[in-house]
Amino acid sequence: MPVAATILNAGHWDAATACDTISLDHDARHRRRFNFVAAGGVAFLLDLPRATVLMDGDGLLLDDGRIVAVRAAPEPLMEVRAPSPAAMLRLAWHIGNRHLPAELNGGVIRLRRDHVIRDMLVGLGAEVLDIDAPFIPEQGAYAGGGHGHSHGHGDDHAHSHRHHAHAH
Repeated sequence: MPVAATILNAGHWDAATACDTISLDHDARHRRRFNFVAAGGVAFLLDLPRATVLMDGDGLLLDDGRIVAVRAAPEPLMEVRAPSPAAMLRLAWHIGNRHLPAELNGGVIRLRRDHVIRDMLVGLGAEVLDIDAPFIPEQGAYAGGGHGHSHGHGDDHAHSHRHHAHAH
């Protein structure tokens, strides 16, 4: 079985060269070692030095030279809106106080669906909509500023960056 031990950062490889694609929800994208079967049938072992969050658009370089593209699969989410910037800050404080994974996305906050959290947010004046979308929450202050892993830059070597920033 081919092994994927190198991640190619989204935007730093030619996605047209992918031999297959794998769509994973947020939890399944946070892995160190796991057997996967991509959409087109390519089976491979993900074997990374440490648990890593795979990002939408990343490529998994197999030891036989093929690349499997990673896609963030849609999952059931809540999209939280507020009537004012001050109200949004208050909502964000309550969400953060509960240490919930949250995606900040153009004036809205996306969270996993949870009826208890929904009730709290509505009680605080939020508008909460159910959506199905990829979930790409903030990585947190201690995540290292990127997804820290080995990746290529189109040259003949790969190297590790612990603090390689990415626009997501």
